Amino acid sequence: MSIALHGIGVAKGIAIGKAHILVRDQLEISEYCVARELVEDEVRRLDEATVLARQQLRAIREHIPRSTAPDIAAFIDTHVLMLEDTALSQEPARLIRERRCNAEWALRLQRDALVAVFEEMDDPYLRTRKDDVDHVVHRIQRILQNQGPLRHEVPDSRLAGYIIVADDLTPADTVVMQHHGIAAFVTEYGGATSHTAILARSLGIPGIVALHQARRYVREDDVLIVDGGKGVVVLDPDARTLEYYQGLQRQERADLAELGKLKGAPARTEDGIAVILEANIELPKDFETVLTVGATGVGLYRTEYLYMNRPEPPDEGEHFEVYADVLRLLESLPITIRTLDIGADKEMDGHARPGAANPALGLRAVRLCLKEPGLLFLPQLRAILRASALGPVRLLIPMLASLQELHQVLAIIEGIRQELRAASIPFDPNMPIGGMIEVPAAAVCADLFARELDFLSIGTNDLIQYTMAIDRVNDEVSYLYDPLNLGVLRLIKTTIDAAARCHIPVAMCGEMAGDLRYVRLLLGLGLREFSVHPATLLEVKRIVNSTSCGAVATLAAELLNSRSQSEAQELLIAINGCVV
Repeated sequence: MSIALHGIGVAKGIAIGKAHILVRDQLEISEYCVARELVEDEVRRLDEATVLARQQLRAIREHIPRSTAPDIAAFIDTHVLMLEDTALSQEPARLIRERRCNAEWALRLQRDALVAVFEEMDDPYLRTRKDDVDHVVHRIQRILQNQGPLRHEVPDSRLAGYIIVADDLTPADTVVMQHHGIAAFVTEYGGATSHTAILARSLGIPGIVALHQARRYVREDDVLIVDGGKGVVVLDPDARTLEYYQGLQRQERADLAELGKLKGAPARTEDGIAVILEANIELPKDFETVLTVGATGVGLYRTEYLYMNRPEPPDEGEHFEVYADVLRLLESLPITIRTLDIGADKEMDGHARPGAANPALGLRAVRLCLKEPGLLFLPQLRAILRASALGPVRLLIPMLASLQELHQVLAIIEGIRQELRAASIPFDPNMPIGGMIEVPAAAVCADLFARELDFLSIGTNDLIQYTMAIDRVNDEVSYLYDPLNLGVLRLIKTTIDAAARCHIPVAMCGEMAGDLRYVRLLLGLGLREFSVHPATLLEVKRIVNSTSCGAVATLAAELLNSRSQSEAQELLIAINGCVV
C-alpha cells in the first residue's frame, strides 16, 4: 500500500528510484585521562586525524566536474577552512594539554562550545552553520576511531539513480551524491537555509528535509517517489501513482527547456510594464550565476560570510578587495551591498559573547554596528564607498527601526566622504543609499524613510516574523509564519505606495519575492523590482511575462480587504489564474 510522507521541500524536482539508507556509525565518545608523558602523542594523533580529514575533503573537491558552478566547490572549501581555523586546529590541542584528556573528548568539548555560539544567533541561515561544525568534527572523530569511508563516498556508480535517506547530510555528502548520479535525497533534520538545501538547489537535486522519522518507514531498496517542490515522499507507489509522476517528470523536463529560452529575454508583463529581476548573492563565487541566469544586477549581497570562522572582523583593505573582485565579475551590473546583519552573539574575538535572552529583539544588524562603529561599521562603510568608484554600487542598511538610527548612519557616511575627499581617495558622491524595511515600525513610517533615502528594500523574512511576533525557526509557532497574513500584506503595500509617492525605487529581497505563489500578488500590489535566488529567477520571469498587472491589481486590492483567511486564499488562487 502506498504511503505519503511529508517534509519541507528545499529543491524542486521529481525523482523516482530505490532507497539507500545512509547510516552513520553512532560514535561513542568518552573521556579518559592521558598520561602526562603521552600528552604530546595525543596532540599529534589529533593533528594527523585533522590532516587526513582535510585530504579527504580535498579529494572530494577534486572530483567535482569542471562544468559544475564554482559556488559548489566553495561549500567544500568552507569545511577545509574550518579544519585550518584555530578554533578546531589549536583549541582542542590546548584542551588536551590543559586537561590531559583524549583527543576525541577535547574535540567534543570544543564542538559544544562552538555550537552554543551559533545556536544563540537569530538569523536562521547563520544558526544552521552549527551543522557545518558538526559535519567537520564528525569527520575527524571517525578518523580518530578508525572508521572507514561511508558507502556513498566510495568512488563508484553503485548508487546511481538511488534516493538517499539519512538523518542529515554534509555539503561533501551532497556533492559526492551529485557526482555519483544520486537521484534525490530525504533527511530527517535540516531546514530550508541549510548548506545541504542550498547545494541541492544549485546542483538541481530534488531534496526534502525535516521529514521526521523517515527511516522508521523506509527500508533499503524500497521504491520511492520524491516531489521536492511539494515536500512529499510516496513510499511503494502503485502503478497508477507511478504513471502520474512519470508524466510530471516529462513535463518538468519540457519546462526546463522552455525556461532556458528566457535567459536573454526582458522581464515585461503582458500589459507592457517593465520589471527588474535581480539576484540575492552571498559568496563571491556565486556571482557567475548572476550572469548565467540573465539577472539585471545583484539586489542583495549578504556580507556576513566575511565575518565568519575568524577571530577578528575583516579590515577595510579586505572588504575593499572583495568588493573590487565582485565588481569585476559583474561586468558593470549594479550591486546592492548590505552592511553587516548579524547579532551581538557573533563570536568576534575567539570567545563567545554572553547570549541574549531573545537575539531577534536584541543588539543586531545596524544596532550592533552603531554600538561598535570602529570595529565593525567604519571599515565596511569606507570600503563600500571606495568600491563605488569602480562600478555601480548601492549601499543597503538593514533593520532600520527609527529615523534616529538612519540619521546616525548618514552622519557617519558623510564623515567618511569628507575624509576620503581630504585624502584624494576616489568614490562616487552620488552612491545610492537605501534602507531595509523589515521592522513593522519602519514599514508604518516608510514615507518618512523614503524622503531621506534613495531606495527601499523589503525584507519579508524578518518583517513577517516581527509582525506576527514569532520565532520563524521555532516549530511550535512556525505555522503562523504566513506571507498571506493581511497585516503583513498591508505593511508591504504601505511601503510600496510610500516609495512611489517619493519617486524612489522599492524592491523586495526576502524569500517571498522568489515564492512563485506570490509573484502575481506582489505585481498586483505594485511591486516592480524583485531580488531572488538565482535558481528561481527564470521561473519568476516566466510568471511576470505571462501576467497583466491591470488584471491582478483589482484582485490584489480585494485581497487586502478580505475578511477571512479562506477568502484570501480563494482570491490568491484567482490572482494566480490571471494568465493572459
